[in-house]
Amino acid sequence: MNADDCADTVDLRLTDELIELITAEHAVHDLTEPADAHHPEGPGRPGPSGGAGDFLDGLADWGPVGTDAGPFQLVPVRIERDLRLVTQWMNDPAVAAFWELAGPGPATVDHLRAQLDGDGRSVPCLGVLAGVPMSYWEVYRADLDPIARHYPARPHDTGIHFLIGKVADRGRGLGTLLLRAVADLVLEHRPCCDRVVGEPDLRNTPSTAAFLGAGFRLSGEVELPGKRAALMIRDRALRAVL
Repeated sequence: MNADDCADTVDLRLTDELIELITAEHAVHDLTEPADAHHPEGPGRPGPSGGAGDFLDGLADWGPVGTDAGPFQLVPVRIERDLRLVTQWMNDPAVAAFWELAGPGPATVDHLRAQLDGDGRSVPCLGVLAGVPMSYWEVYRADLDPIARHYPARPHDTGIHFLIGKVADRGRGLGTLLLRAVADLVLEHRPCCDRVVGEPDLRNTPSTAAFLGAGFRLSGEVELPGKRAALMIRDRALRAVL
């Protein structure tokens, strides 16, 4: 895929019906694609989250990237391997205040399975730094997400949710460092994506500051279900200067 294959990036607000139409068209393309084009195992090959589509251009194969803190890689979550660790992080009070997945019940596993059993438009990942899982990430197609109804979305906008797992890793600038690294990964591996999007809760000052430090700009405030968010955008065109 190259930039010439990408759809025009016009501002639009997506309705539920338009999101469903775009999703359906993407799925049809995957199922009718020649077996030797992009997918060596043939049409319908599962994407990185287990669905039939690959909305995120092979995220599982992006590989590591160097950072000042060591090599960093997004590794798609596996329930049987990672549930205990992610649940532990979600029960940290500082995390639970914004993710609302704390408790001994099925909240975390249900949250993960909703993505892993979906069509691949959102991929939950561990952030592995210098060989150690230390953060949780969700990379998702913002233009196909309900958030697209709340801001002028563009085709292939890619969103990021993240948390730093250990208390000892917070307050050291790692959020800023890794947000920049992940945004760069998205822009490198998704040539049709011109913007990486974040929507941290306005009350979450450390997260908002990390986005700003990573080259995102504050585009505005949006009212989302359960929170008022800062709409953060990192533009491909400004990648070299922010």
